[in-house]
Amino acid sequence: MTDLAIAANGLRKAYGDKTVLDGIDIQVPAGTIFALLGPNGAGKTTAVKILSTLVSADAGTGAVHIGGHDLAADPQGVRASIGVTGQFSAVDGLITGEENMLLMADLHHLSKGEGRRVAAELLERFDLTEAAKRPASTYSGGMKRRLDIAMTLVGDPRIIFLDEPTTGLDPRSRRTMWQIIRELVAGGVTVFLTTQYLEEADELADRIAVLHNGTIAAEGSAEELKRLVPGGHVRLRFTDPDAYRGAARDLREVTRDDESLTLQLPNGGSQSELRALLDRLDAAGIEADELTVHTPDLDDVFFALTGGADVTDQTDLTDQTKETVR
Repeated sequence: MTDLAIAANGLRKAYGDKTVLDGIDIQVPAGTIFALLGPNGAGKTTAVKILSTLVSADAGTGAVHIGGHDLAADPQGVRASIGVTGQFSAVDGLITGEENMLLMADLHHLSKGEGRRVAAELLERFDLTEAAKRPASTYSGGMKRRLDIAMTLVGDPRIIFLDEPTTGLDPRSRRTMWQIIRELVAGGVTVFLTTQYLEEADELADRIAVLHNGTIAAEGSAEELKRLVPGGHVRLRFTDPDAYRGAARDLREVTRDDESLTLQLPNGGSQSELRALLDRLDAAGIEADELTVHTPDLDDVFFALTGGADVTDQTDLTDQTKETVR
């Protein structure tokens, strides 16, 4: 069995009468990327703060182990094994990038020579050497985020919490950050990532948990989650109104759009299902001008679990998820 870098059972946290986390379980194998996905206010940051010892949980901390350390009995051991990059940059804009790095080296009790060596290596790794002598206030958003993560790595943590690390970044900077995260994991680091970006979770995560109303509504790989949501279909578009009407008459179980001359047929998108559909079209003499396949994506999963479906549908999907994925 793969070693777990993070294991938590029954985490609960409330602020007054507002329950933020309602008994969630989290297991993250070492050397993987785990994404906690959810809308604003879902409790993602609270989960990170509890697991990184920044706030205490109301229940469940007795069953939390981070990097092999018991969170309740050995919080200092947990802190020594992790790094945290929060939603808001820890970079001090009044000093240079290099000085930010050396400050972190001092906090980790590195010797002066070791601190300078580590700072120089990380600044080079994150393409910040040329800007190292400039005040961090002059850095772009992407540069500040790279410096933020470089500062997190000064202590060589094996587990890193990244709380919405790409919020506010432009697309190019976001993809640069994704590459950095992939390289960290390739080096054996475990990454616990929170994000609002569905594409980000899809691109990076080995496993994804969707947090909603204080509970884990669904958990699995991106592909496992996508299979839980119905709605795969094939869309046929016609330019000839007569051909469109004839196809609509000959095919069963279709959804018509008379304005755009398109027909939508339920289809899971697998090779065998598509082959069967094409055989049906050939047998009926139907030739569409365009055929497109839509399979459920993380957008569909997210909206179904966090408000895109009615309460009944959402409950059914959550039960199905627990039975199928876990």
